[in-house]
Amino acid sequence: MRKVLVLEDEDSIRSFVVLNLQRAGYQTVEASSGEDALELMKQNPDIRLALLDVMLPGIDGFEVCRRIRASGKRVGIIMLTARSQEMDKVTGLMTGADDYVTKPFSPAELTARVDALYRRIGDSDTAATPRSGEISSPPFLLNTRNRTLEKNGQRIKLTQVEYTVMKLLMENPGKALSREEILEAVWGRDYYGEVKIVDVNIRRLRLKVEDDPTTPTYITTVWGYGYKWEA
Repeated sequence: MRKVLVLEDEDSIRSFVVLNLQRAGYQTVEASSGEDALELMKQNPDIRLALLDVMLPGIDGFEVCRRIRASGKRVGIIMLTARSQEMDKVTGLMTGADDYVTKPFSPAELTARVDALYRRIGDSDTAATPRSGEISSPPFLLNTRNRTLEKNGQRIKLTQVEYTVMKLLMENPGKALSREEILEAVWGRDYYGEVKIVDVNIRRLRLKVEDDPTTPTYITTVWGYGYKWEA
């Protein structure tokens, strides 16, 4: 059974989300506070995806996201925000979220986003790997069997989406990839969201892999087009 955590303090919205996810075949675990959500994550290690409301009393959705990522759990995370400000979206993505949905949202959009992210997580567990199992681009080594990245022998913690972006870039050294190409390859053709999610994930990756993220030398920008991996 595909299990999803739903963190939302408004009962009516949480019931709406839970009902639609259950109709789509998901098992749901409900939380009304950040504290409850973190405890339920510990009690349910088989949760594979979390929907986190941003605006909460006490521990907010951003902090729950940070703590899930810090725990090392391989969990897909979608932020739910009632505000349309760009800063909320960017903050959520920079704290480790894989996607965001802005309220109000339709049942079709919500389930499509959850389906797409769950599919990526599932694919990551069962994906066929090259015989070598490694992509080398000194000082980086990407292991496609255990889905890890090392720089100078030191492990770099990546989310599932960050790993997929990194793998796409390293498989195409020196090739300029458009934002749309990256979006389709990583998020899928049926992705509802905006192409800016590519830019935020690239920014997040640069903070992890570059010697100086302000002057990137590995993940370079192709202005007006996209990004390129400099082998």
